Amino acid sequence: MRTWALLALTAALVATTACAAAEPIVKRTESGRVRGVATAAGASFLGVPYAAPPLADLRWRPPQPVRPWRGVRDATRFAPACMQKGVSMPGEDPPAISEDCLYLNIWTPPRRTGKAPVLVWIYGGGYANGSAAMPLYWGDALARRGVVVVSLSYRLGPFGFMAHPELAAESGMGAAGNYGLMDQVEALRWVQRNIAGFGGDPNQVTIAGQSAGAMAVSVMMASPAAKGLFQRAIGQSGGLFEPLQLAANYRLERAMQEGVEYATSVGASSLRDLRALPAEKLLEGRARTVNHPVIEPRVLPRAPYEVFTAGQQNDAALLLGYNADEARSLANYRGVTAANFADRLRAAWGPLPSGIVRAYPFTDDEGARTARLELERDLRFGWDMWAWARLEQSRRPVFMYRFTQSPPFPGASPRAGWGPSHFAELWYMFDHLDQEAWTWSPDDRRLAAAMSSYWVNFVRTGDPNGAGLPAWPRFAGDDGPVLVLGSPIAAASLPDKTKLEAFDRVYGALRGVPARSDQPAH
Repeated sequence: MRTWALLALTAALVATTACAAAEPIVKRTESGRVRGVATAAGASFLGVPYAAPPLADLRWRPPQPVRPWRGVRDATRFAPACMQKGVSMPGEDPPAISEDCLYLNIWTPPRRTGKAPVLVWIYGGGYANGSAAMPLYWGDALARRGVVVVSLSYRLGPFGFMAHPELAAESGMGAAGNYGLMDQVEALRWVQRNIAGFGGDPNQVTIAGQSAGAMAVSVMMASPAAKGLFQRAIGQSGGLFEPLQLAANYRLERAMQEGVEYATSVGASSLRDLRALPAEKLLEGRARTVNHPVIEPRVLPRAPYEVFTAGQQNDAALLLGYNADEARSLANYRGVTAANFADRLRAAWGPLPSGIVRAYPFTDDEGARTARLELERDLRFGWDMWAWARLEQSRRPVFMYRFTQSPPFPGASPRAGWGPSHFAELWYMFDHLDQEAWTWSPDDRRLAAAMSSYWVNFVRTGDPNGAGLPAWPRFAGDDGPVLVLGSPIAAASLPDKTKLEAFDRVYGALRGVPARSDQPAH
């Protein structure tokens, strides 16, 4: 398995020896000049600052402007990841981390005339982990196909999402939390002001993300702060559309209460105390309760579902989807039996509405394990993606997928046996199969070529279709169609629709929305 020490060496080699003709290249940003590396395959600029380091008194404040520099700044090495514990993907070693982490990376295509469309990638990791330097997210392969790729870092965990009464008072508008989301908005603003200098078109920006990164994309579509900063959006296995009745900690008052409890857990009685603590100490607190967005005035004044149903979202052509076996890499399902199914589910999620649980029946232990995996897939991903597609389809083109390919995870890998699980599509859409010495099949390689082409076509035009690719029809109505990304690639009706409809009935009841007459009551 790759280690982050090896990856740091690899990054340096990429920046200096990508090919025999590698040479330095200098570009100008609003704050000063940066030096990257250019080859016949394109150029890269790594660790470019888009905001000031959020240190000391800037901790838990909106991102501030970069201080201009003189001369030429080196941009051939990745910056450290933002403060975090653990990793965002199984099998990886923890990255180098720092509180000084508001940087982005840029990959540009081979020399061309005119401006190239731009893909801005937002990493996942549950808002607690993640790195813009992860090799799986490198934009080199997509850039060779003619787009500019940007990966951005944003504050995580308590550094990025803690709300606190003193922060709300300090803001002057009763706002607290969402600093990581503010970072994302600021990075998008930086792209608008600077990407033309790297050959990108600021009027053709696609935001994209996976897992928590996809949830962030749904927030950007709902956020007034992000209006006008992008034209297209890609969401992979993540969205934020559940009723707040089931996510009460997204409400500001509850989130601030959690912030006070978190401060107590690290021995701080005031905001001043919190800002004086070393960054490492802040990772020791009860951080799980402050790892999420919150409804507050600056970035997310209303829940995304409310914004979309009111037709007030930032419209964008939309490509989105989820994986057939998402939960296999996330859920503790191996010890589930028919007898303990309910207790295990309640321990993991608390008391779920019975109307949802009844939609996943079983008669034996194997069936109970399957039901647990399918329920968690739809609870965490499937329903959100379906809801997102339906909410946007009448306004802009929507293209939805279901990923079914099983990567050849090695038998000794922590990922062995996971199949088309959460994050499995990433090797294919980034066209990065050869980053891993696994036994990739011809079908795997055909799928990677197709998926990376679909994604690049969408970034270029808002439509993934193109020459030599199986047709991807637009999502229309409740049934789809969706494009099954597997072997083979083919359009199909949305699978498991009746199960997803159970969520609609329960969520609708929580929101006070009458059940549809064509759906049976439970």
